[in-house]
Amino acid sequence: MPDEFKDDETDLLGLRERLRQMSDTDLRRFGRDALYLCRPSATGQKNRESAVILEEARGELKRRNRLRDSRTNKGSG
Repeated sequence: MPDEFKDDETDLLGLRERLRQMSDTDLRRFGRDALYLCRPSATGQKNRESAVILEEARGELKRRNRLRDSRTNKGSG
């Protein structure tokens, strides 16, 4: 793997770990902030890094919701 991608991958893994450790409230707030930063009006240009961060935050929320749903469905069957 080229060196320039190693740093990005490490950053992404670190971001995912930080997102996992956030409370639901903090994760939602973080996602809203990332969404704001994705808007060109916020920075004057499209911000690819913020878009990646937003997608990771959304992915973590989906993961948590799937976990909750699987726990709920086990108890109701």
